[in-house]
Amino acid sequence: MEPHLIEKATAWIEPYFNAEHLRRALDWLLELEPEAPESLKLAALTHDMERFFPGGPQFDPATMPPGEVDYFTAHAERSARIVGDWLGENEANDELVADVRALITLHEVGGTPAADLVQAADSLSFLEVNSELVASWVEKGRCDAERGKQQHEWMFERIRPRRARDLALPLYEAAIARLEDR
Repeated sequence: MEPHLIEKATAWIEPYFNAEHLRRALDWLLELEPEAPESLKLAALTHDMERFFPGGPQFDPATMPPGEVDYFTAHAERSARIVGDWLGENEANDELVADVRALITLHEVGGTPAADLVQAADSLSFLEVNSELVASWVEKGRCDAERGKQQHEWMFERIRPRRARDLALPLYEAAIARLEDR
């Protein structure tokens, strides 16, 4: 394992407006899998970095369903490319780059035990950190409260590992309550 890559990635994500979501995704991953390999850690920590760079796909909660396939596919593939390029520039070996790219490509849909862990960590962090983001969509008129609830429900329902779902339930309930209180 090359801890310097985790340290470098932590510094790299810092200017991103939603860096806390990425940091917490790594924390949740380690809660679910304390012995996670470096590829899982890096994928959790960097999975949304494409949103930091202009020119990516745009998500509109008013017109797109929570799991809009075309958007999330483009988002995941672009993130995988950007992170893979960054890893290559930072002297990661080809196997690690390929593993991280594959995990990020699957971070919205899961489908393998490792990808399911990254997806679960993403959902846990989203429900914990980004519930205020969804509430701001409602407050700013980007969508109504029902659509905001659907976003949280989708993030919760997609979690496959049982332990992750158990951990997510109180976060999901709190996120829904925040929307109902507005």
